[in-house]
Amino acid sequence: MKALRKSAPQKGLEIVDIPEPQVGPNDVKVRVMRAGICGTDLHILEWDASAQDMCDSVPFTPGHEFYGEVTEIGDDVVDVRVGDRISGEGHVVCDICRNCRAGRRHMCIRTRSIGVQRDGAFAEYVVIPQQNVWVHHDDGGEKVITPELGAIFDPLGNAVHTTLKFPLVGEDVLITGAGPIGLMCAAVARHAGARYIAITDVKEHRLAMAKDMGTDAQIDVSNTSIRDTQASLGMREGFDVGLEISGQASALQDMIDNMNHGGKISMLGLPSKQFEINWTTVVTRMLTLQGIYGREMFETWNAMNAMVRTSKILRERVLSTVTDVLPAEKWADAYALARSGEAGKIVLDWENI
Repeated sequence: MKALRKSAPQKGLEIVDIPEPQVGPNDVKVRVMRAGICGTDLHILEWDASAQDMCDSVPFTPGHEFYGEVTEIGDDVVDVRVGDRISGEGHVVCDICRNCRAGRRHMCIRTRSIGVQRDGAFAEYVVIPQQNVWVHHDDGGEKVITPELGAIFDPLGNAVHTTLKFPLVGEDVLITGAGPIGLMCAAVARHAGARYIAITDVKEHRLAMAKDMGTDAQIDVSNTSIRDTQASLGMREGFDVGLEISGQASALQDMIDNMNHGGKISMLGLPSKQFEINWTTVVTRMLTLQGIYGREMFETWNAMNAMVRTSKILRERVLSTVTDVLPAEKWADAYALARSGEAGKIVLDWENI
């Protein structure tokens, strides 16, 4: 089969021919149809310090956001059938550590990621454990989950986990970072009943997309302050909930400075380096800072599946974050577009390679 491969511990990727993966008794083999490019994949391409720290060994196949069709199942697989259309949960857990046994599988201490520590979905076929399969069942014959939407269930799960960590009904929400996940967070927050939603970025096209997500204020922080925006919205106090997606030190500190006393912050963005924040403000305003990693398995999946199936508006908003779908053989162009920050979510088409 064709696969986009990290063949050596150095910068670059290449499409090569490798044997199709084999199915174990608890495994499911999937013909990949669409696969999204994630920030992690950009690190792997560059083979920077982050990639070297995350990845166990080379060679391997990247890619962990995907949608496809089941072509083979192991002898012990239940509830998954050949022909099913599925998305994959990217975190493979041990099932025996304390957190796994307590039902907190997203906190597994031995998590191994598809496309990072094991072969992923930038290929014609990928094999994953049956417990990592999310089957998209038709609703009365209507296929509401398109291949492109199915391919971004993984990042949508990140957005849903981040956004719904704290109650949102009637609350004022600040989002820092209007990339694809930040945009999804905005759409989910609007769906979940937030009062005012403000989002920050420095790229005009991203802020324009954010307006279409139902946000009340799109703040270019290069020329407008969050505090002035609060005043323009008629807010008397700071934001109740913060969603930090950017990973930027200045964005987190700006968020902290504009939170209401007792405010709660979900932090998904990964910083490129360590930095200081004003802990006095955190303490004296009694703020909660909550780290977010991946998706709650599988409550987040249930929540996002229910939301996109029952709300056409939310479904369309989430899908609109996908701005470009390129053939897999044009992966270099797709990576360049993703790296430029001048587009939304980039998806590779593996169906006709």
